[in-house]
Amino acid sequence: MTFTWEYMLPLVFMAVMGLALLAYVVLDGYDLGVGILLPFASDDQKDVMVSSIGPFWDANETWLVLGIGVLLVAFPLAHGIVLSALYLPVAVMLIGLILRGVSFDFRVKARAAHKGTWNVLFALGSLMTAMAQGWMLGSYLTGFDHSWKSSLFSLGIALTLPTGYAMLGAGWLIMKTSDELQARAVRWARRVLWPMGLALIAISLASPLVSQTVFDRWFAMPQFLGLLPIPVACAVAFYAAFHVTARPNVIAAGYGWVVFASTVLIFVLAFIGLAYSLYPYIVIDRMTVWQAASATKSLVFIFVGVAITGARRGS
Repeated sequence: MTFTWEYMLPLVFMAVMGLALLAYVVLDGYDLGVGILLPFASDDQKDVMVSSIGPFWDANETWLVLGIGVLLVAFPLAHGIVLSALYLPVAVMLIGLILRGVSFDFRVKARAAHKGTWNVLFALGSLMTAMAQGWMLGSYLTGFDHSWKSSLFSLGIALTLPTGYAMLGAGWLIMKTSDELQARAVRWARRVLWPMGLALIAISLASPLVSQTVFDRWFAMPQFLGLLPIPVACAVAFYAAFHVTARPNVIAAGYGWVVFASTVLIFVLAFIGLAYSLYPYIVIDRMTVWQAASATKSLVFIFVGVAITGARRGS
């Protein structure tokens, strides 16, 4: 195999896009989770919760812009297929993000009588965004198939992804808060941990059933043996989160970060499994990375621009 620019550049941009989306899911995931958990806190605790994500939440969303931007400039054919097929859930996600942004700013300036309304809208925007992203992921994994089985699969992810984000949010609050709010965050984590774990298992089992490509990649030998460390590591991370949340003395000793780190590890491992399942397709069973990529000269031009920009930012 000859490693030419024509062969390597699409893979480079695919890696950049994938890492940007992974960064978004983890970083914006915890502040979406905080928003989802907001209705279950007292008024004073809500202020602390929002303050804990205040310096980060807006910047976290730029990773989504980067990922979609790379899809547009480096893989325009795939961009047209993906966003056309996901037009409605993308619109729902954008409405949710707008609600979050408006509510975040207005709740600070609103009178006490209206603050509760903005809190509700912030939580609603967070839930809408999480569910829309779950539906998009399910649709993507099924190759945008519109059968009832694929639609049910997408609905299942839409309903369960918020539990993963809520777990990230609870882990974040365990790290960043103390006293009663931290204790409440521990209880939240214990309540969403099992639904998240069961959802992850269900999605892992259902994905090969709705996609023959995924089935072939995971259950062929000897690949199956080589991939076993991924579910095993997920199980270890899950147990670590369960162990810590069941022992307040461990959290009091300063190990609350383990809950957040374990959840992040589960998301990263799930991403690795997803990337392996899809490669070399960018639109599963329909278009490979190289078929969707822009012309090589265009990718070289974009790559040079990115390298110069990165060098200047680093200097």
